[in-house]
Amino acid sequence: MLPLLSRLSRNSRIAVCALPVVALFGVAAAVPLPYAVAQPGSATDVLGKDKQGRPVISVSGVPTRETSGRLRMTTIVATGPSIDHRVGDLADAWFREDRAVMPHDVVYPTGGDDKEVSEYNKGEMLKSQNAAVSAALGYLGDKGRGAKVDLHLADVGGPSAGLLFTLGIIDKIDGNGAGGDLTGGLDVAGTGTIDADGTVGQVGGVPLKIKGARADGATVFLVPKNECAQAKSGLPDGMRLIPVSTLTDAVSSLAELGKKGGEGKVPRC
Repeated sequence: MLPLLSRLSRNSRIAVCALPVVALFGVAAAVPLPYAVAQPGSATDVLGKDKQGRPVISVSGVPTRETSGRLRMTTIVATGPSIDHRVGDLADAWFREDRAVMPHDVVYPTGGDDKEVSEYNKGEMLKSQNAAVSAALGYLGDKGRGAKVDLHLADVGGPSAGLLFTLGIIDKIDGNGAGGDLTGGLDVAGTGTIDADGTVGQVGGVPLKIKGARADGATVFLVPKNECAQAKSGLPDGMRLIPVSTLTDAVSSLAELGKKGGEGKVPRC
């Protein structure tokens, strides 16, 4: 092989040596890769109504109040595990600010096909809703005793709406605790899981969720404290990030934000 190459011109030798590399890239471009492409999803106001016209949060058994402002739970939309992506498919998404390329095992930690993933996400949403009710009524104490809460939100899965469901229940029953709205009339969005004891947990896709919320008009975003650095990546203009670790953090920050002159006392990422 070497004697043959030595008789070729320099450009010809380069071309011959490059052939295996080109072939390798050609094979790589044709092989499906274990990644999903995600983008901002809906930013549903939990104080409003679902697509069927039902209140997202219905409370009975205790006095409730009219609310103003918005509490938006945020989502991302990702391609399913059955969708094959190749290098060319991912290259465009990689360089776009409104897309993210994420490993399958991050987006779909349980594995499985589309149906199995969908069923898992529905189960996680149900557990999240139950935890949200427990956390909200536990926080409200006597004011929530006797309350029956129904949550309606179709076509959304996973646990990341827990914090916003909890805040919505509290706002409908007690507002900011002083006769006003928990939102202070603002357009508030956020994300985070919730435990029954009020602990806020981390989620995925925070930068995309923030972009979706800002596009829908939100100006305040509640983010799990440990994800502040990620949340600040590509932060849209006009969006304020508030870090939270517990339900009490979230309620006290929103209540303070709604007070005249209280903005400076509210933590930022």
